[in-house]
Amino acid sequence: MSATTKLAVLGAAFAFVATSGSAALAQKKYDTGASDTEIKIGNIMPYSGPASAYGIIGRTEAAYFKKINDAGGINGRKINFISYDDAYSPPKAVEQARKLVESDEVLLIFNSLGTPSNSAIQKYMNSKKVPQLFVATGATKWNDPKDFPWTMGWQPNYQSETQIYAKYILKNMPNAKIAVLYQNDDYGKDYLKGLKDGLGQKAASMIVAEESFETSQPTIDSNIVKLKASNADVFIDIATPKFAAQAIKKVAEIGWKPTHFLNNVSASVGSVIKPAGFENAQDIISAAYLKDASDKQWDNDPGMKEFYAFMAKDFPEGDKLDGGTVVGFGVAQTLVQVLKQCGDNLTRENIMKQAASLKDFRTEVLLPGVKINTAANDFAPISQLQLMKFKGEKWELFGDVISADVGG
Repeated sequence: MSATTKLAVLGAAFAFVATSGSAALAQKKYDTGASDTEIKIGNIMPYSGPASAYGIIGRTEAAYFKKINDAGGINGRKINFISYDDAYSPPKAVEQARKLVESDEVLLIFNSLGTPSNSAIQKYMNSKKVPQLFVATGATKWNDPKDFPWTMGWQPNYQSETQIYAKYILKNMPNAKIAVLYQNDDYGKDYLKGLKDGLGQKAASMIVAEESFETSQPTIDSNIVKLKASNADVFIDIATPKFAAQAIKKVAEIGWKPTHFLNNVSASVGSVIKPAGFENAQDIISAAYLKDASDKQWDNDPGMKEFYAFMAKDFPEGDKLDGGTVVGFGVAQTLVQVLKQCGDNLTRENIMKQAASLKDFRTEVLLPGVKINTAANDFAPISQLQLMKFKGEKWELFGDVISADVGG
């Protein structure tokens, strides 16, 4: 073989390697639930039952994904969003998760709601190696990549939030007598732990009364009456929307006037404050990480303008004053970012890898200064909050954006 022929053969070999290499690079990778044309996403929401006020989050997400599909989808693929009702019942959540994974064959379960429901499916999702991504609960345990690498939270965790309230109380009301109302489940107990950890050694002397309630109770009026009898001057209200609205009403009705702290998950003006009566909610303190659609200061904010335009065009039946619509919009945008980052590698492993590679990502409904950051050892995307006080018909932010990371 002449030198020229040898070179030609080598050249052909190099060309073959180069083209096969680029073909390998361009190769699409899919797991169950993904294809050239669709990405199948599962979701579980309490559309009925004691926490049905949160159903608005799932409806907002469905409308947002439809908007994305109408604009051509993600990298040319349409989102097929399958959302089921679990009525805030853990056994029902297990049933719906199995249905989504085994018969609907979704690629992942996204933003399923509730601490009890997600706790019930966490081991199953991790044994199946199916992402349980951006769960709609702030329990601290979702940030545990070592033991549960397929489960990740999204919102700030509950312990961080009550630790921020504890810091505020210690600084501004060091002699406070605290009464606590909490839902008797993982969600309520997580918030309570954060409060006690935040108060430290003073917890035992400062907390003068604790009342837990079941979501099966029709009302919490008697719990509130008992808490008032403790003569507490600070009331920590750890309840989902239905019961939070009842608590605000009852506190006013019986003439109790404590400094009232309300957990962020029930700070919605539309689903909690308005039904409870604006006049009953004055000076309640809570914490926020998202912009509030009832606050005029955001009217010309580019991110909120985008949200208002979405509500008007894509989800006109939704209530923009309901905090759940802002949550649904923001978390759906975060998932879209993760799916974009996945490119043509739509494997479950790559979805978790990309979800754990968010750097200073902002959906523009987040408060200024709040950013989403994740890493292989940090599954807590949002860990910043700002205190706010209810005045008139809206929340007013005060103080600095506070960071409070609590591990899993």
